[in-house]
Amino acid sequence: MTAMTTGNTSRADANRRRILDVALAELLRDPDASMDQIARAAGVVRRTVYGHFPSREALISTLVDGAVAALADADAKAREGVTDPAEAVARSVLAIWEIADRYRLLVALAQRTVTVQGIRERLAPLRAAKARLLERGLKEGVFSSPLPAPALAYVHEQLLFAVTEAVNDGLLTAQEAGRSATVTILTAAGMPASTATALVARVSTEE
Repeated sequence: MTAMTTGNTSRADANRRRILDVALAELLRDPDASMDQIARAAGVVRRTVYGHFPSREALISTLVDGAVAALADADAKAREGVTDPAEAVARSVLAIWEIADRYRLLVALAQRTVTVQGIRERLAPLRAAKARLLERGLKEGVFSSPLPAPALAYVHEQLLFAVTEAVNDGLLTAQEAGRSATVTILTAAGMPASTATALVARVSTEE
């Protein structure tokens, strides 16, 4: 590869990253932002944006992919080295919420284009990891639920979606939502509320 080709590739990659960063900010500010608006905000011509993303839907889909990757990374890092299933769930949800709070308006927007099913499919690996963790907790008696672990993982996922919508609708502040969601998820898995609250308070102070 020649130096000129390498330079062009690097510039194209930089443009793509800039467009994605600007698009996220613009869409969170104005969910109806057009490709023209995004191009102007990114300081490029519209043709450059369409060169990377053939449609507004493709751009939003790419942003959702990035959000899901960030969620998966946060989940894995939060659980690393944690042996207690309840603490692992607590650390995971708290870490995921920090990412989810940043992207919650994007998820609401994406449901218009990517669809809920599309988002759910993207979350499948993260849900599978959570199901394995819940299965271990159920076997060890840390959790107690009439639902099998894979179904309980779906419940936890929907609880987080519901909390993000509650924040979007002004029913809950983003600051209190993370801890509240974590306690709710632990109690949904069968932990006593007092135990879950104490665990979340301890984990939160350690972070």
